[in-house]
Amino acid sequence: MSVDRPPATTDAARAPSDGASAAATVARPASAEEPNLLRQGLRRDRTAGPCAMVIFGASGDLTSRKLVPALYNLALQRLLPAEFAVIGVGRHPYTDETLRAELRNAAQEFSRTRPLRPEVWDSFAQSISYVRGDPKDAATYQALRDKLAETDRTRGTGGNRMFYFATPPTLFPIIVGQLGAAGLNVSPSAAEPGAASADAWVRMVIEKPFGHDLASARQLNQEIQAVFQEDQVFRIDHYLGKETVQNIMAFRFANRLWEPVWSEQHIDHVQITVAETVGVEERGGYYDQAGALRDMVQNHLLQLLTMVTMEPPVAFEAESVRTEKLKVLHSLRPIPPAGLSTQVVRGQYGEGWIGGKQVPGYRQEDGVSPTSDTETYVALKLYVDNWRWAGTPFYLRTGKRLPKRVSEIAVQFKRVPHLPFSGTAAAGLEPDVLALRVQPDEGITLQFGAKVPGPTMQLRSVNMDFLYGSSFLVESPDAYERLILDAMLGDRTLFMSATEVEQAWAFVTPILDAWQRTKPQFPNYAAGTWGPAAADQLIRRDGRQWRRP
Repeated sequence: MSVDRPPATTDAARAPSDGASAAATVARPASAEEPNLLRQGLRRDRTAGPCAMVIFGASGDLTSRKLVPALYNLALQRLLPAEFAVIGVGRHPYTDETLRAELRNAAQEFSRTRPLRPEVWDSFAQSISYVRGDPKDAATYQALRDKLAETDRTRGTGGNRMFYFATPPTLFPIIVGQLGAAGLNVSPSAAEPGAASADAWVRMVIEKPFGHDLASARQLNQEIQAVFQEDQVFRIDHYLGKETVQNIMAFRFANRLWEPVWSEQHIDHVQITVAETVGVEERGGYYDQAGALRDMVQNHLLQLLTMVTMEPPVAFEAESVRTEKLKVLHSLRPIPPAGLSTQVVRGQYGEGWIGGKQVPGYRQEDGVSPTSDTETYVALKLYVDNWRWAGTPFYLRTGKRLPKRVSEIAVQFKRVPHLPFSGTAAAGLEPDVLALRVQPDEGITLQFGAKVPGPTMQLRSVNMDFLYGSSFLVESPDAYERLILDAMLGDRTLFMSATEVEQAWAFVTPILDAWQRTKPQFPNYAAGTWGPAAADQLIRRDGRQWRRP
């Protein structure tokens, strides 16, 4: 089996050689012709090779809401090869035809491009088949092995297999072990009739959660690595597939303007906010065992933090990017038990109002214990102890049932050392802020000081905005489209390594352990508010305040 390597052609190699032309493209909205040129270039460099994608949990929400719509849109963009197949595995009594009908309904409802184009869906649907079986039963994997061999012969998939784990996390080690026992963790021999090419590959894609603490994460990694090599494993954090999250690296490392000021010398502090208006919806049983620290901070927020603070990688490829992100995680200053009262706040929402509608408290949600102490809100004050960021505080917060759905990174710069204007002239002037909006209203805002028109010197903070929607005529793809395609291509740049996962848990687990020893006073914030009062105090005692996105 060959070692997975990213494609040799990089974005940098495809960039325009004429600097003026590149600048002009950024300075004006894209023309009507540019999206077609962009798509043509994308197809040339990013079309996947032959592959059979096996989805465990084919009847689940993840498959219906995310995976199949993403695959359909990849087919619509001609980024899937003709030699492609989807094999669903599950316990439901589906046939190939009934599974195709179910998934068509899902794609019609959840695809970002609607209505479906019948000719595209019908062609894609011919690649879908089903293997019924219990994922705990060895017979299921023998049937899957036979189906894959048939697929290699009939659809020309060449022995390339990608196993996607769209199941509850309790099944992860079971499926891994069964794949190993059935010999499905390696590609079939090229000597088998109609089977694999000499460089055929096998990969597995696994969704978070990757464990529930450091010990369980290590155990899961050990169980996976006993069957699969690390370069076969793709750990998805869907946040990393978002266009606006990737644009953090583009913004930092493709522009000379920001690097000289991107450090503790010029930045006062950074706020990272991931706010949700929804409650736990149908995930009450899962969420009550997880909570906001496990569900959001350990992965999404810490990953955003690494992208903001990492050093420039040698290249935008897996090993270089992961190395720099891991350095940040190693540099996080541990929060001792004595520091929990001043650096960490947890909360749980009670009854309240969202969008003019009254909503129940967390303890009244389906699947949640009426005496639950699970947190639905977390705010933290962190430090990255390295040369670039020493002494700069990073304030992170995430919560459910907050007033607005928003994900944002706000970089607040230090005030100028001396203002030559009178106090009244600069009375309304605020510090410069660079806000990177991940969702919604994706874009970048720069807040800076400017003179108010008139006969006197009066300063006011104004905004300069970049919006994806008005700057590019190409619709942003769903994160799963990028990540599924990357996995097919063997590009692990936007996937988490085993060491990243474990290091993130190493930072979070002591907080979880300390919380186990104290009982919180929940609920402590009403639905529709920005969290508990203690979160405001956490940042206010430093002479700062939370932004209102």
